Amino acid sequence: MTQRGIPIGRYWGISVDLDYSWFLIVGLLAWMLAVSYYPLQFRNWTTAEYWAMGFVTAIMLFVSVLIHEFAHSLVAQQFGLKVPRITLFLFGGVSQLESEPSRASSEFWIAVVGPVTSLALAAFFWEVEPFFTPGRPLFALVEYMALLNLILAIFNLIPGFPLDGGRVFRALIWKMTGNYHRATMAAGISGRFFGFALILLGVWRALTGDLGGGIWIAFIGWFLESAASSQLQQESVKQLLGDHKVSDAMRRDFLKVPGNVSLEELVERNLLPLGARCAVITEFGNPAGMVTMSAIREVPREAWPATMAAQIMIPSPKLTTTEPNAILWSALEKMGRDGVNQLPVVDGHGIVGILSREDILHYLSALKALAA
Repeated sequence: MTQRGIPIGRYWGISVDLDYSWFLIVGLLAWMLAVSYYPLQFRNWTTAEYWAMGFVTAIMLFVSVLIHEFAHSLVAQQFGLKVPRITLFLFGGVSQLESEPSRASSEFWIAVVGPVTSLALAAFFWEVEPFFTPGRPLFALVEYMALLNLILAIFNLIPGFPLDGGRVFRALIWKMTGNYHRATMAAGISGRFFGFALILLGVWRALTGDLGGGIWIAFIGWFLESAASSQLQQESVKQLLGDHKVSDAMRRDFLKVPGNVSLEELVERNLLPLGARCAVITEFGNPAGMVTMSAIREVPREAWPATMAAQIMIPSPKLTTTEPNAILWSALEKMGRDGVNQLPVVDGHGIVGILSREDILHYLSALKALAA
């Protein structure tokens, strides 16, 4: 499994991670507030106060984003959906649902609670603002947090995927048409439209004198358009895979080697000649675990002759697996969630195959050729 970020805790059964890009945006936002916004709005502070409030405000923004994402996640849990992780990253945060809602009403409430939570936070900061001395740092903080949460709520209501407004839009079309695929495509197209609109707005702002603000708006538009395009492609792949099962695409002739084989022999005599990227490790003829290329790369090259495959294998009980009758699309989603490139396929007789991303791509290419 790949490391997706820095874990900072687990709450209500949901892990919270910081993506590495989060540090970049916090530093950039703190710098912008310390040298631009706060000095223009409040002229009697010290330099230390400007920088301190810049960092505090940047952190508080992401606390608000985290509360926003927890609202999504907790409502999703109420509808029976599992939410293993929330990740804070460059553009805010994302709640990782293990599966999509099965009904339009569930999708609507999970999506709409985010902007409602941001509006509630904006109202809270607005109400407590009079309790602080005007012009002082704490007053400036609550004033700016009220504004930021209001902007966050309004921006997220844009009816384009992947924003909350796009998911609300999808839920409404899904409810009216009864067609999830058509609703997803409409929300994705809408997301691309608003993404291009923000890019054009950003370019115009940059050309008319607001270079920094224009670049930032265009960058957000690019992110929105890219995410919407990705969703459209994902939905097209999902439709093409349809109800095809893992057994349709998995490889049954997978590599099996005993655990006392050295990494050097495993690589030179097995993986490379066969073009394989993983091997099932056996003990007394029974599957005991699996070794992947990524695990081998973590061992220094000079240590390969003395390192046995069993020493670095992932034991069978810890493997992320799938079943032959599982839907192929669900297996692909599992790979994405768990950060793995190969899934052992197991049934009552043990490991009966290996499913990799390459296998799915090859199968998908065949389906596209048949459709064409």
